[in-house]
Amino acid sequence: MGKYIGFSFLLIFLLFFLPFLWGEPAKSPPPDPPATDESAAQPPPEPQVRLDAGSTLNVLAGGQLQAMDMETYLLGVVRAEMPASFELEALKAQAVAARTYTLHKICGGGSSNHPEADACDDISCCQAFRTREEAAQLWGENAQAYEEKIRLAVTETDGECILYEGRPVLAVFHSSSSGATQDASAVWSSSVPYLQSVQTPESGETVPNYHTTAQFSAAELKNRLQEALPEAKLDGRASNWFTNIRQQPNGTVTSLSVGGVAVSGTQLRGILDLRSACFTISFDGDAVLFSVTGYGHGVGMSQYGANVLAAGGMSYRDILAWYYTGTAVGTYQRT
Repeated sequence: MGKYIGFSFLLIFLLFFLPFLWGEPAKSPPPDPPATDESAAQPPPEPQVRLDAGSTLNVLAGGQLQAMDMETYLLGVVRAEMPASFELEALKAQAVAARTYTLHKICGGGSSNHPEADACDDISCCQAFRTREEAAQLWGENAQAYEEKIRLAVTETDGECILYEGRPVLAVFHSSSSGATQDASAVWSSSVPYLQSVQTPESGETVPNYHTTAQFSAAELKNRLQEALPEAKLDGRASNWFTNIRQQPNGTVTSLSVGGVAVSGTQLRGILDLRSACFTISFDGDAVLFSVTGYGHGVGMSQYGANVLAAGGMSYRDILAWYYTGTAVGTYQRT
């Protein structure tokens, strides 16, 4: 019995006092501190300054002179000038062309039609312009998606323009052409190195109202022509009024004689409000018919052609290089 009691005291001694003989028991090391999030410790990146947002224009729109930045102006132009349903790369090409056209006019001293403004919304002078509210009414249920798409086209090409020898070009554009665009000299009697005739891929399958017909009675046509060309001799049958018709391979009329007066196809297009100068003339009894292909003056970028190229995988920069010969896309700072 005494042996058991002695053994019990020995166990108690070992359990309670032995640790103190060896010193303080080792403690578990504190857990490692969390790794420092270096990105969180860094100051936030500086917001990217958009060039268009920092460029102010005076725009004559809706009959009122308005101050707006280039970004706001370009949004209005792209909304008005190109269908929002087009490919994004085509819309980007349109945004760059619109920006370039505006800078070209500003660098050239602006327009004598509105010396107080850098641009206006008259398409016979500058470019069309449409507010967000006006566009939303036309777009209906697609308004939000289309607005975001056009905003992308403008912001993702921020500050970019088409340059020739370091200067913004006269970046004219039109709706559609018949197989090839026009050399500037064929339309405006002045050659421009970057506005050459190039092939363009749109067709009746990709362009609505690609082929149209303008019909006039002989009497109505005579009045229109006589008012614009008072020296023209328009006697007898209407089929005898048009002679010496010269056309390009794609059907665009370069020149013809109307009642003995030499005019260009572009001039006749303007007199009769034809959609383009690519036309043929036919006669049906008292009616005179002009069968027209395409829409616009035909110089520079074809918008529907750009959309076809974009749908085929071409980037906006390549589209612009296609239509504006010998140019490059870059930024240009106004001085």
